[in-house]
Amino acid sequence: MNYRHAYHAGNFADVVKHAVLSRLVNYLKQKDKAFRVIDTHAGIGRYDLASAEAGKTGEWQGGIGRLLEAAFESQAAALLRPYLEAVRAENPDGGVRRYPGSPLIVRHLLRKQDRLTAIELHPQDAARLKAVFAGDFQVRVIELDGWLALGAQLPPKEKRGLVLVDPPFEEEGEFARLVENLRRAHRRWPGGIYALWYPIKDRKAVAAFRTALKQTGIPRLLDIGFEIRPASSEPSLDGSGLVVVNPPFTLEGELRVMLPALHRLLAVDQRSRWTIDWLAGE
Repeated sequence: MNYRHAYHAGNFADVVKHAVLSRLVNYLKQKDKAFRVIDTHAGIGRYDLASAEAGKTGEWQGGIGRLLEAAFESQAAALLRPYLEAVRAENPDGGVRRYPGSPLIVRHLLRKQDRLTAIELHPQDAARLKAVFAGDFQVRVIELDGWLALGAQLPPKEKRGLVLVDPPFEEEGEFARLVENLRRAHRRWPGGIYALWYPIKDRKAVAAFRTALKQTGIPRLLDIGFEIRPASSEPSLDGSGLVVVNPPFTLEGELRVMLPALHRLLAVDQRSRWTIDWLAGE
């Protein structure tokens, strides 16, 4: 599966991932002490939804395109507000022409003492990302293989923070690579929060991935699944998942408010489902 982000920016998977990411960053802000977010596959930072790539799929229309004018129950609205405000900040004239990737969403939420390390391997994408954050002393952009960063950048000097691992799934073996690199990163920094994104397309591969995570021995693993359609005979992106290591104690309760609200809006087939499973610990 090729998940090159310009084609899929703002789709349902982005909405869920970025809504959860915003809750994780907000949790870290509850203490005055500084923290660092490390984004290992950061992309270009800002996506033009009128571009040829975005227009080829139109996926954003079934994602962020449904959210900005939607009416949510008060609890869900409050939980989604930080994420939606980050999107609106990119579109000051209204509507949604530009979609912020995870580095811009995180940057929107940081306080003056917090930092972001955004890592991107592709030279052209890294150059575009550096241009987005030119002159911003709170953000460091590094052209580097994100998998290597899980060793070189951990633990951060702040000793508090979050690692987002959001690979493009362009190559075979990404699920195994996620497990092995999480194991290595957790040994270096067991107290960090980690969020690992994955596609739900090959159900057998997803089940094997979840089993492999359980076998790592990492003590606190929360798996968030969000499907927009049941499995079909034709391979397609039926959903996405996010595994959170060391999830905040507030997260599960927040998810039980946010996920059903998002599912009602984003699901293509209401026979699909969202799930919250503790793979280890609770």
